[in-house]
Amino acid sequence: MGGVGEPRGGRGPGEGPVRPGAPLPTFRWEQIRRHDLPGDKWLVIERRVYDISRWAQRHPGGSRLIGHHGAEDATDAFRAFHQDLGFVRKFLQPLLIGELALEEPGQDGGQNAQLVEDFRALRQAAEDMKLFEASPAFFAVLLGHILAMEVLAWLLICLLGPGWVPSTLAALVLAISQAQSWCLQHDLGHASVFRKSRWNHVAQQFVMGQLKGFSAHWWNFRHFQHHAKPNIFHKDPDVTVAPIFLLGESSVEYGKRKRRYLPYNHQHLYFFLIGPPLLTLVNFEVENLVYMLVCVQWADLLWAASFYARFFLSYVPFYGVPGALLFFVAVRVLESHWFVWITQMNHIPKEIGHEKHRDWASSQLAATRNVEPSFFIDWFSGHLNFQIEHHLFPTMPRHNYRRVAPLVQALCAKHGLSYEVKPFLTALVDIVRSLKKSGDIWLDAYLHQ
Repeated sequence: MGGVGEPRGGRGPGEGPVRPGAPLPTFRWEQIRRHDLPGDKWLVIERRVYDISRWAQRHPGGSRLIGHHGAEDATDAFRAFHQDLGFVRKFLQPLLIGELALEEPGQDGGQNAQLVEDFRALRQAAEDMKLFEASPAFFAVLLGHILAMEVLAWLLICLLGPGWVPSTLAALVLAISQAQSWCLQHDLGHASVFRKSRWNHVAQQFVMGQLKGFSAHWWNFRHFQHHAKPNIFHKDPDVTVAPIFLLGESSVEYGKRKRRYLPYNHQHLYFFLIGPPLLTLVNFEVENLVYMLVCVQWADLLWAASFYARFFLSYVPFYGVPGALLFFVAVRVLESHWFVWITQMNHIPKEIGHEKHRDWASSQLAATRNVEPSFFIDWFSGHLNFQIEHHLFPTMPRHNYRRVAPLVQALCAKHGLSYEVKPFLTALVDIVRSLKKSGDIWLDAYLHQ
């Protein structure tokens, strides 16, 4: 084996993959850290160093997702996102350029090696308990009750007429159906339903496209980044919301720089006007359409068109075009309220800021918390009340979160990590409290620094 960063035969870093059977060059973390630039990305998986600079654009999850782990140990992220590791490793082999020097730790910086080891043991225990195996009956019932609600909403209007009462009931039923469709496509996007990734993807396109009118590729593009780097500015799209809202560390930064695009000390109030009502109806609709057109996702566009065709063919005969549009807006607004409150009650009150380069378990725990479980909350939230378990194990079927939760709690207790669980209503109120706190911090920094 050659010296550190100096392989035999004069081959230097970046000159292509290692030939099969050739000795692997060795690198130190200080060398790897230099390769976290656009067009120059290395990462470490299972102590092996890979140059992903050119291949990142072909990464199925998108170049941003894999690029967020540049110059880091991505071992646990690699295992978290992929079902068939043996298959994926075939794509890694041509990218291999070396390995960590023997004296180098497996993780860069001041990460807790014992925590990393214990978390990997926990994951192995979960695999041994078969907690990554899905129940076909569970997901069949989920799809069945979504389709039943779609039919029920139409029957309410068909049998009772388009009056205010049946229209209100139908809108509520459709909003719940849309919310549950979000949850099911989310499961499929994480490949937690079928053994074959392809089957998950096809089913997700049907649910996301035909049942919701959105692009599966768009959702995966933004959502996987959220999972890779939760609550990290410019890496997690869910918290990169400035200058509309200020969260976490951005409050101080905007205050110190005297930036005042909006009255941020009142953001907890205007949140009710532009947050829950408009996220799905406006932001998601526009962002989704732009993504499909710019990224030339014609299949997703056809799936989405099939949703709108079905919806308006179903309801225009009762309401006419203007009435059907108004009915559609009502459903989207109701659905949007569900989406914002349910998805953000686990994240907004937690730490939000810039990259800290933590290990996988620590980074996920710092950005997530749970909500007290019950049969209703589990169903209503799509088991997103188990946000900690979901973020630690994204491909685990959600019906197994309750079983793995005690193991996660034991890991947190051993290492002094916070395993936070809140009552449902408290979790919702905490979103508003967090926005007010961030606004107050901004105002203080704006006035006094």
